[in-house]
Amino acid sequence: MDPAHLAQPAQHQPNVLWILSDQMRAQTVGYAGDPNVHTPNLDRLAAEGVTFTHAVTGTPLCSPCRGSLLTSQYPHQHGVAGHNYPLPKNARTVAHAFRDAGYRTAWLGKWHLDGDRPEIGVVGEPRTRIIPPARRGGFQDWWGYENNNRPFDCLVHTDRDGRTEQFRLPSYETDALTDLFIAWIEERAAARARGEEGPFFGVLSVQPPHDPYVAPAEVMARHSPGGVRLRANVPLIPRVVEQARRELAGYCAAVERLDWNVGRIRAALDALGIRDETYVVFFSDHGDMLGSHGQFRKTSPWEESIRVPFIIGGPSREHQEPRRTDVPINHVDVAPTSLGLCGIAKPVGMVGSNCSHVVIDGRPPVTEPDSAYLSIPVPTGHSDSVDRPWRGVVTRDGWKYVCLEGQPWLLFNLDDDPYELANLAHNTYFGAERRRLHDCLKTWIDTVGDSFLLPEV
Repeated sequence: MDPAHLAQPAQHQPNVLWILSDQMRAQTVGYAGDPNVHTPNLDRLAAEGVTFTHAVTGTPLCSPCRGSLLTSQYPHQHGVAGHNYPLPKNARTVAHAFRDAGYRTAWLGKWHLDGDRPEIGVVGEPRTRIIPPARRGGFQDWWGYENNNRPFDCLVHTDRDGRTEQFRLPSYETDALTDLFIAWIEERAAARARGEEGPFFGVLSVQPPHDPYVAPAEVMARHSPGGVRLRANVPLIPRVVEQARRELAGYCAAVERLDWNVGRIRAALDALGIRDETYVVFFSDHGDMLGSHGQFRKTSPWEESIRVPFIIGGPSREHQEPRRTDVPINHVDVAPTSLGLCGIAKPVGMVGSNCSHVVIDGRPPVTEPDSAYLSIPVPTGHSDSVDRPWRGVVTRDGWKYVCLEGQPWLLFNLDDDPYELANLAHNTYFGAERRRLHDCLKTWIDTVGDSFLLPEV
């Protein structure tokens, strides 16, 4: 094994922070060229760090994706195939791996992995659910909730004096959770300075810009439905355009508020003097269609649903030169990559790739993924969304191929057609390309032990 990938003494290891947004697509940021949003803090993070421009979420639905982010396994492997599927109590997560390496760990915000467990039955109000410590994925410190969808009325629970208590956040969810996150970082930095603790790994998981697409009034005032510019693949159907404009205005406001809080976190790292020993990993669990192709929300394989922002900033980067990479990092790759930033070997059971060498200068090259596996394992039950299982692949050389059970569905050359306006799946002129991608998809299915009825080629 490469010595650079062995765990180092804890006192010399960097800290890692995940900033995880919900339903934030890759296209709606300033550095990607979106004219609707002003995101100076994310733009700066991208300029100073490494931006994975081809990052995807292999399963564009909250719970399955979150299970994959934590376990580095695909949904059919870790068991969270859809919403309301609980993460197994014995699942090993990235938090366990960091703790084994001497890290203090914390989760703040949306969890959405407790599911409808047989011992408690179906719970009608996930927002009031108290998640017991044994079901928190190995995280030590906790200010969390199962699911909420009320950003101005958010309940979280935490442990104090040997008991769990629940309280309402005093302000907009993203702001209040960031307050708690910064306080936790300050406590950890002080404890490390005193020699009482080692490095830390913390996750801030905020629900906005997930619907209902709201933010504080001062930022909502900067966006109006009539002022937003829709993407070129939003069909000019009145009901679609009206909904897309209304929702996109609030969406952009929520993105900008999140950007402001990213700036607050980075300012706190500067004030504490730990910016150059802390990796900041910013990403989302999936995107949002917002009217593209006449679709809304997630669960679909189009670009607006599967592409997510993914930036890593931190101590190993020179701050004079932005770097962008087309490595198709997937949801299963986030945990091993984060561990790799700290020289921690990927634990047994994690199936994703460690792409940390893209960030850390001087590490020897390793085999990078040239494609990413996409899947919705079970019908999602979501309204106004794709509600059928599908499997697909997106490649580093700019192709996407997706199948429904027993039939080809989508085939796009993304380099020529970034808005996915020309579906080539049934065009015989592209038969050879479809066969190549079909073989790639079949190899993925076999490699990860999935089961799916592919069409005949």
